[in-house]
Amino acid sequence: MQHLEANGVRASYGKLEVLAGIDFELAKGEVVALVGPSGSGKSTILRVLMGLNPPTHGEIRIDGEVIDYGNAASVTAARNRMAIVFQQYNLFQNMDVMRNVTLAPIKIRKRDRAEVEADARRLLARVGLADKHAAYPEELSGGQQQRVAIARALALKPEILLLDEVTSALDPELVTEVLDTIRGLASDGMTMLIVSHEMAFVREVAARVVMLDQGQIVEVGPPVEIIDHPRTNRAREFFGKILRH
Repeated sequence: MQHLEANGVRASYGKLEVLAGIDFELAKGEVVALVGPSGSGKSTILRVLMGLNPPTHGEIRIDGEVIDYGNAASVTAARNRMAIVFQQYNLFQNMDVMRNVTLAPIKIRKRDRAEVEADARRLLARVGLADKHAAYPEELSGGQQQRVAIARALALKPEILLLDEVTSALDPELVTEVLDTIRGLASDGMTMLIVSHEMAFVREVAARVVMLDQGQIVEVGPPVEIIDHPRTNRAREFFGKILRH
């Protein structure tokens, strides 16, 4: 049984259909990368999974159990098993790093403060920010803020981590520190669904690549096949352009 499965998933923004029947799966401990041109539906998949943009058709299952996106309890249960990190860090500017990381586990999950703060210190050390627990976001670089956002997501103890272009808002010299954090999570066996345009990174960490275009899946396979030897004309065109830059 797959850890996460999507079957025939469709989604729309108003009258515009942005996912036109998506099928994919994610095994426990697997890293899958979603790639494709802007507007192809990559980020929408993550939003659909979290119930931020519920599907209009199809099924999504975690460990065989269907998520009912029309049922608040079912959506909450799904969100308790997943966490998402967006392009923008979305940190609370009036809270220090420790408070940013511990707020949701304490207030929403009702976990013990001492336990959560101990976890937060461990997670901040894991992302290389052990000495920044009392800093405020404005005192951190973009790369550091994004690593705090990753620690905040991990504090929720997700089974599946969703990463939405987490390096796209960063200056080039700050990208490496964030990618190193994700490499560490991958080596630790974290199940991840990653939207990324960093093809060298995708090639390194992803077990499989899913290429999308116009809300549909074009190709699926190991990075060496999809990136280096694409089968379809659309994939050859896409990778031919981005790998020349």
